[in-house]
Amino acid sequence: MLSEVKMESLPGNITEAMVIKVHKESGAQVKKGEVLFDIEGGKGSIFVKTNMDGTLQTIKVMEGAKVKNGDVLAVIEASEAAKTQGAPETVKKPVPASNPFDYFAGILSPKNTELKCDTVIIGGGPGGYVAAITAAQMGATVVLVEKENLGGTCLNWGCIPTKALVRSAEVFRDLKNAADFGCSAENINLDMKKVLARKQDVVTKLVEGIRFLMDKYKINVIKGVGELQDKETVLVKANNAQTTIHTKNIIIATGSKASMLNIPGIDNPNVISSNGALALDKLPESMVIVGGGVIGMEFAFIFAEFGVKISIVEYMDECLFAFDGDICTQIGAAAVKKGINVYKGAKVEEILTAEGGKCIVGFTDKAKTKKYIDAQMVMMAVGREPVLESLGLEKVGIELNENGRGIKVDEKMQTNIPNIYAIGDVTDKIMLAHVASHQGIVAVRNIMGESCTMDYRAVPNTVFTDPEIAMVGFSEKTAKEAGLETETGYFPLAANGKALAAGDGRGYVKIVKNKLTGEIIGGTVMGLHATDLIAEIALAVQNRLKAEQLAETIYAHPTTAEAVHEAALALEGGSIHFAQ
Repeated sequence: MLSEVKMESLPGNITEAMVIKVHKESGAQVKKGEVLFDIEGGKGSIFVKTNMDGTLQTIKVMEGAKVKNGDVLAVIEASEAAKTQGAPETVKKPVPASNPFDYFAGILSPKNTELKCDTVIIGGGPGGYVAAITAAQMGATVVLVEKENLGGTCLNWGCIPTKALVRSAEVFRDLKNAADFGCSAENINLDMKKVLARKQDVVTKLVEGIRFLMDKYKINVIKGVGELQDKETVLVKANNAQTTIHTKNIIIATGSKASMLNIPGIDNPNVISSNGALALDKLPESMVIVGGGVIGMEFAFIFAEFGVKISIVEYMDECLFAFDGDICTQIGAAAVKKGINVYKGAKVEEILTAEGGKCIVGFTDKAKTKKYIDAQMVMMAVGREPVLESLGLEKVGIELNENGRGIKVDEKMQTNIPNIYAIGDVTDKIMLAHVASHQGIVAVRNIMGESCTMDYRAVPNTVFTDPEIAMVGFSEKTAKEAGLETETGYFPLAANGKALAAGDGRGYVKIVKNKLTGEIIGGTVMGLHATDLIAEIALAVQNRLKAEQLAETIYAHPTTAEAVHEAALALEGGSIHFAQ
């Protein structure tokens, strides 16, 4: 018996959506209720599930394909048991006259399971799974609840897949510039299907690695949506089963989702989020990216390198406005060199549809003049917002932050309910994966009886543009705003031997020192290996090291790390290989 899996529930008024993930391959064995496809359209995602046990005979659509209501997505050949279960469809039994209509006929009661543990963690992203491992290492019995894939947004739709695309863009760039290094490369082509396949292979390996760690530490992973019933009970719902977990402590780590502007035309099927951008196996000729923050800028450089005509519309006066002015200036110049058009101080007001399906983005500039840009596709990169839905926070009385966007926590990551903690993006503090992981460790250590608090002084922030950007602690701008008396040590990568040998002398290292204490309080790096080099400055900030301690350290030669050494020397009398 064959059964078709169809697209049947596009939300709102949209008529078309995009397949952003295919979870199974043809020939795979499937269970009823398993997620087969992730579909994105308009403002949300849809998870299309299997309708019976059996063998996945055919996959009808690929990642990146557009689908409409009624489209057949897959065909399943029913298992023998499913065929038996399906017999009533062909052999109908007479209904007793005394009961002409039974409303509950055919509806199965959910399978109920009850568990007990020390700690339940809702959300398996970089905050949740790190917290789970830490708790298990410290001797707790742990249940981890995850509605989709282990690793959360970071591993599946954020940090890792985007960096896989960044690497493909770097290789493509190097091939195009091979002649500069005395090499010859001809007939250079980009195969997006292979780019995406490599990206998915990286993601799969890391997800499998997390699964291995869950098994190793005997962490019980339950797939489903977790909801608080009271301060010691979590109900997990999944398909036709539910699990009631009784626990001593709860950690909420449900992460965040992409924000979408509430403007006319936002439901156009050619308007995508970063999730949709990661599934494009066929690149558009042109794209408007709404938002010039970290996400928008990273995708802008990736797609521009791949040959897409990119325009960025940024509401603030600068892209990456949180960084120092010289960073904004230099990355702006790098964007122009890549052929990226940037419109700053611009407010997007509508997205129209032209003939042929093109999008027309209408916005007002600084002078309040209405302007329009047309492109085949629009990507929304206007930030992220905490996932609070379906958690049951109101049942328990968990307080939100003053802005109502995230869960309120103290420096121990504890909510107003003593045994309930919240970590990561759901707190709406600093939405970075490494912050979530550290918050998870802090929460667990407090749960396990240690006294531990979060310290946000040395949180590195990285941007994987071309060139890379990274900063930690105070910048020159923020130090000035805080009224601190500082000195800055500067060293350009154009004077660094390793950078020049690599063919990329763009950028610099800056280290900010508190003039009164001599302590390093921050730093900025732009250029080759910037996102790696920032770790050393972060270590210095965290441990209140002085510039002279870095200056007295012996650095290997030739390395880009020597630029950090030279910037420290600049604070202690003058760098060796650069004179201003």
